[in-house]
Amino acid sequence: MLTSSPHLRRERAPIKQGILAFHVATSTLYGIASFGEMGPPERDTRGMALEWGRREDWAGISVLAPGILDAYRYFYPSAKWARWASRLAKGMLLVPLLR
Repeated sequence: MLTSSPHLRRERAPIKQGILAFHVATSTLYGIASFGEMGPPERDTRGMALEWGRREDWAGISVLAPGILDAYRYFYPSAKWARWASRLAKGMLLVPLLR
């Protein structure tokens, strides 16, 4: 979405902005839940960590990073490094699926 509308902050697009806000909020809450190991034993970040053979903190970082990077891109749309870092972070979430 930020690729097709890089200056979303300046646009009058409440639906797109709401979708982005939901993405950022969800990433943040999942990350916080994983760091605090909050929630049921079936929580997503715990399942990711068990599958990866890592601590749950790593799953939290991998879920939190795309949200933080996309929030940065929203406020600083000319930051090319953030665009590519966000894409890389999202791609890294696919690596376990492709194994």
